[in-house]
Amino acid sequence: MDEKKEPMNDNGTEECTWRYGELPACAPLSVPYVPVQKDAEPRYNPADALSRGTLFPGLELPFKNTVNRTNPYAGTPLGEVMALRFMVNELQLYLDTHKDDAAAFKLMKDTIKLSKEANRRFAARFGPLTLYDLEDMDSYTWIEGPWPWEFNQRGATD
Repeated sequence: MDEKKEPMNDNGTEECTWRYGELPACAPLSVPYVPVQKDAEPRYNPADALSRGTLFPGLELPFKNTVNRTNPYAGTPLGEVMALRFMVNELQLYLDTHKDDAAAFKLMKDTIKLSKEANRRFAARFGPLTLYDLEDMDSYTWIEGPWPWEFNQRGATD
């Protein structure tokens, strides 16, 4: 994401773009408010969102200007499952405050489908991630290894 200066208003102040929240008009004094996230702001792709800890660049507030740009599971089947699940959770939180955002809801439904498919592929190849994955198994394989954390960065067992 390119860091650009915000556009200026006619009065020389920055415009309130997707990087800024919204407060109610005529908000009373001495009452704390948390600005509401704007609709239709840019999004990271699932893998970047997982590494950065948010789907939305406007919500990224790195601690001491440090960003976790690496994910040891990036590019692996487990990394795909993790990133898609994270994206679904982020969209759920967003829709909790933006329930009328039809595009975000469609994206969430599409991502749920992708997540289920990625999880199904992972479970078929490596074994179940959750007990719900046993539905497609021929026997009780839950206690068999390797466990998800026993995979190295490229998806093979050590």
